[in-house]
Amino acid sequence: MKLPRDISSAKLITALKKLDYIETRQRGSHIRLTKKYSDGEHHITIPNHDPIKIGTLNSILNDISTHFGITKQQLIEKLF
Repeated sequence: MKLPRDISSAKLITALKKLDYIETRQRGSHIRLTKKYSDGEHHITIPNHDPIKIGTLNSILNDISTHFGITKQQLIEKLF
C-alpha cells in the first residue's frame, strides 16, 4: 500500500488513536500526541494542516513504525 497523499491532521490523529495515542497539548499549529507506557512515554508532534505534506507524513510514520518495531508498510495497513 502506498503512502496516502491527502491525509489531514484530523484524519491522522483519529487513526493514531487506534494505537492508544492521546492528544496532550497544542501550541500554535502543532499538536502533541503521547502514548503512555508503564516504563515511559512516546511523543510525536503533528502539524495541524490539511493536507499534511508528504515528507512530513513520511517522517511521522517512520518514527512511529520504528518505535513499535514494525515496517512502515505494516503501520500504514494497520492505520488506513
